[in-house]
Amino acid sequence: MASGAEIAYGPPMTDPKNDATRDWLGEPGEIKPPDPHAIARGHGKPVLPKRFYKEAGFSETEAGFGLTLDGRPARTPARNLLRLPTRALAERVAAEWQAQAEVIDPAKMPLTRLANSAIDGVAERRDEVAADLGAYAGTDLVAYRASDPPRLIAAQSEAWDPIVDWARDALGARLVLSEGVMHVTQPDETVAAIRAEIGRVDGTFRLAALHAMTTLTGSLLIALAVLHGRLTAEQAWAAAHVDETFQASVWGSDAEAEARLVTRKAEFEAAAATAALA
Repeated sequence: MASGAEIAYGPPMTDPKNDATRDWLGEPGEIKPPDPHAIARGHGKPVLPKRFYKEAGFSETEAGFGLTLDGRPARTPARNLLRLPTRALAERVAAEWQAQAEVIDPAKMPLTRLANSAIDGVAERRDEVAADLGAYAGTDLVAYRASDPPRLIAAQSEAWDPIVDWARDALGARLVLSEGVMHVTQPDETVAAIRAEIGRVDGTFRLAALHAMTTLTGSLLIALAVLHGRLTAEQAWAAAHVDETFQASVWGSDAEAEARLVTRKAEFEAAAATAALA
């Protein structure tokens, strides 16, 4: 096993001037105050770091598949080694880094950002993350149905009823449905069954992916259906946005809202891919 200095990304960490990751990740705990003049010139957008490597790849170790940049192990923002659990996921993450052009744009690297979250945030806080997910068990999106118009009622039923049926048959979770926005209390057995399923999620990366999919859609059951292969990412995203699709068909689409959805959909697809590949 190599020593800490040998596996550090770049020369030993005692020489931060020679650590190439400093250009990308910064020093641990380093927070630079915003430059108001730079913000004014850039309309508030952050200045993206220049690409500092030629080749992105990965190397296989006993602990997984580590991302490498010019052959050196890469690290997360918390300075943990950026290791992926499978070759397939490592290939996808390395491809994100290789696809960067003159600058490194985190907005175009959703798999990498989710991997960082899994390693830096979820690995040591699994119980806390599971508890956060468990809060969705009693308030799932698919339990709240419109009372009108008929076309929206039908669209929700078509998209959500199969998920409700799957949760009952596969998870033993019988959901009580409600019309409108009034809160409905789910049976204790239903909540317990859903939370138990969270506890059975294997691996830090899959739990991180489940959390991301849930927060992006507001539905733990939709996210679990993707995790179990019951829904594709495309089907799940469509199911989670039945209401928005209906509203757009009636009132027309909003350019800004559509742009936000495109970004969020890319995040969701990255989470779904992580769940499948991890």
